[in-house]
Formats: sequence, C-alpha cells, structure tokens
Amino acid sequence: MVELEEWHRGRLIDHLQLVVADYEGCLRFYKAVLEVIGVPLVEGEGYFFADELYVTPGEPTTGRTHLAFQAADEAMVQRFHAVGLAHGGHDNGAPGERDYHPGYYAAFVLDPAGNNIEAVYHGPATRSAPSVVMTDPS
Repeated sequence: MVELEEWHRGRLIDHLQLVVADYEGCLRFYKAVLEVIGVPLVEGEGYFFADELYVTPGEPTTGRTHLAFQAADEAMVQRFHAVGLAHGGHDNGAPGERDYHPGYYAAFVLDPAGNNIEAVYHGPATRSAPSVVMTDPS
C-alpha cells in the first residue's frame, strides 16, 4: 500500500483514444456515466470526446483498456456503477473500499467494448485547482 502526503494529477496523459467496434453502444454508455461524474461529452462527426478521452469506431479495436474517472464522493461512485449497468455496461466490481490506499473507494464496469471503466473516490482531499485551464495566448 502506498501512502503519500501529496498527490499530483494531470501531468502524464495528454489524451487517450479508444477504438471500438460498438460505437453506438459506447456512445450511450459514456453519455450516461460521464453525466454522473459531471464531465460533458461532445459529439463530433464519427467520434466523441470528453476532456482527454476520445472514442472512435473502427477495426482493429484498441483492446481491453482500464480507465479510471475521478469521483467527488462515494455516492457518485455508486451512481456511476448503477448508471453504467443500466446503459449497457457489465459489472466488474461493485462499489466498495479497495486496499490500494486508505480511503480508496471504487466501482468497475465493463463498457460495451469490454474496457474496464472505473470511478474512484480517493477520500477527503483539498485540490490545488478544480481543473487545468488552457487558453489560446493570441
């Protein structure tokens, strides 16, 4: 178990793309679970994205990926799990505490493409910023 006094996030991943065979099923699934965690989904022509996650149809698919979304509290993790199951997902771990570190509360749902999607609440913490905001300097 890792115990740190300070956690930094948002430095490693610029974006993540999932290539899926069941695009429409994934669109319904991600619209629902992202609404629960308060992240807007934007549809484009032949793709959708939410923050740094992009999903496109195609072959070959990216294969099974594990992706974790940050949740604001345990209730949000529980809603994520229920909504994910109601919108085409399959249970891969009911909401509950995990032994990864103290306060780690998570749930896992396989999306329609078989990706292991998690919502996790790391326990009470103070964020240095709600998000990273990037603007055009011109």
